[in-house]
Amino acid sequence: MAKFNLALIKVLSHEGGYANDPDDLGGETYKGIARNSHGTWLGWTLIDRFKSKPDFPRSLDTNPQLQSLVELFYFDNFWTPLNAEKIQNQTSADSVFDFAVNSGLATSVRLVQSIVGTKRDGIIGEQTLNKINSIDFGYFQAVFTVSKINYFMAIIKKRPLNKKYLYGWIIRALSFND
Repeated sequence: MAKFNLALIKVLSHEGGYANDPDDLGGETYKGIARNSHGTWLGWTLIDRFKSKPDFPRSLDTNPQLQSLVELFYFDNFWTPLNAEKIQNQTSADSVFDFAVNSGLATSVRLVQSIVGTKRDGIIGEQTLNKINSIDFGYFQAVFTVSKINYFMAIIKKRPLNKKYLYGWIIRALSFND
């Protein structure tokens, strides 16, 4: 069964630290948590307090309370709804979890369901879990990776400004095929 702490390490390696890219629709972000999407997250209160300090944003990464809030956010909002602990292959769980963080929970789940052949309802239930756990890992990862890249291309087609993120998105998608 997949382990959350291992998956979180991988996600955070992709998400980085603090950013406030004016081209990012998520706006201000910290470790992938976008303020425009998750404005009520308690971590923003701490981050706002740190902004007046001279070592901002470096000081954020050393605050244990903030790091705990990040971990709890990902566990409650992504890992648990994905039932990811029930996915037998750690890399598959990591990949599904990472894509949910990157593209949204329902998007990741529906993509998985389209690959494994279950109802595309956006919920990883017993049927979807059974299929994920019984499908050939190499096949699943290859198809999931290509599907992610196709998803990113569709985003760029709708919003060409996002093209600057494409290389990073592709590297991120490919990182689960080592």
